[in-house]
Amino acid sequence: MAIEDDVLVIGGGLAGATAALAAAEEDVRVRLVSYKQSTLRHASGLIDILGYTPAGEGPLVDPFDALEGLPEGHPYERVGTEAVREALEFFDDIAGDAYDGAHTDANALVPTHGGTVKPTARYPASTAAGLASDDRDTLLVGFETLPDFEAPLAAAHLEAAGAPFAARGVTVRFPGLVRDDAKVTRYAHLLDHDEAVTTAAGETTARDALAETVRGHLEDETRVGFPAILGDDHAAEVRADLGERLAVDVFEVPMGPPSLPGMRLEDLLYDALEDAGVRVTTGVPVVDYETESDGTDATGPDRIDRVIVDRHGAEVPHRADQYVLATGGLVGKGVDSERERVFEPIFDCHVPHAADRYEWFVDDVFGDQPYARFGLPVDRDLRPLDAGDEPEFRNLRAAGAVLGGYDFAAEKSGSGVSLATGYAAGQRAGREGGE
Repeated sequence: MAIEDDVLVIGGGLAGATAALAAAEEDVRVRLVSYKQSTLRHASGLIDILGYTPAGEGPLVDPFDALEGLPEGHPYERVGTEAVREALEFFDDIAGDAYDGAHTDANALVPTHGGTVKPTARYPASTAAGLASDDRDTLLVGFETLPDFEAPLAAAHLEAAGAPFAARGVTVRFPGLVRDDAKVTRYAHLLDHDEAVTTAAGETTARDALAETVRGHLEDETRVGFPAILGDDHAAEVRADLGERLAVDVFEVPMGPPSLPGMRLEDLLYDALEDAGVRVTTGVPVVDYETESDGTDATGPDRIDRVIVDRHGAEVPHRADQYVLATGGLVGKGVDSERERVFEPIFDCHVPHAADRYEWFVDDVFGDQPYARFGLPVDRDLRPLDAGDEPEFRNLRAAGAVLGGYDFAAEKSGSGVSLATGYAAGQRAGREGGE
């Protein structure tokens, strides 16, 4: 027997989770299925809308000023500016006080682990005291056992980029850890639970030892930035405790994968899914689908009747009235390629690309790469379109990085597109699924 729901979302990242939450707002039965662990844990945790235009202009002060000028086919052009605003408000309601930035349309400039600044619309509260627009002098602290964050180099890059404050960086030993391969969650666990550690001065707690280590490096700085490892379950408490002991404001610098801010965002969204009654099934790839005509137009696109998932070798059918595809782009294998073609692997939806594979890229590594925009073209209802610009299926929408027509890395728009299109696709699927 097929498992039945009103809306089935395929994909567990930001776009998929947002789509499922938006659909659930319509009081329908929603299920989310995903094959792999969410990619959120590899993300920075920042919610960017648009940092640079497709022509490379930026960093943008107000991303909304640029949305109306985006080219036809860009995901934001498909959903419209108002839907982007609604999606942000939707996220703000879910995130609560875990995120800042809702007070303004302007981008914030958040320092990253490489010493660059990223224009972003919403940012974790843990990064708020470190914004590059703040002119307070800053001490960045790195750890010998965490080579991904070179604090002196990051500080030098910030000053070279014209940051309106003096920045210094120091590298210290993290008390209680000696292994270079310790996971970021191990640092967080030590601070979350304020575990006992042994230092040259004797036995103390992790927070005391870290504060004492850093205190000796402080000069006139009034804020201190650490790599994003300051706790997980009790991150706000850890940050406040260290700030009180050091008598400065403490902030986190977003890191590369694996990312604690990304993991915190994942927990936030999946807690919200549970609260909304969304049924979540992970570790199950969708391997096939079946269609049926809805009888309204024999020449029109089919409806997806059911998808087949592989659950530990058993093929299990899942049937829904509406489907949302949010499986990611080339990196996440939501879009795949062979030597002669680029394609979407579940429903074989059309992915526009040059017939000559040598036209998929340019020799300049930093050039405008055609493959960066590979993805599904969609109509304004976010339904994937075939080569003749007709919907592939009546009841399938797509959201997030599986969409084409934009370069999320160059534009700094990845999470914003996932949020806006996930919200729009889920909301529309939920309304139709409840009819």
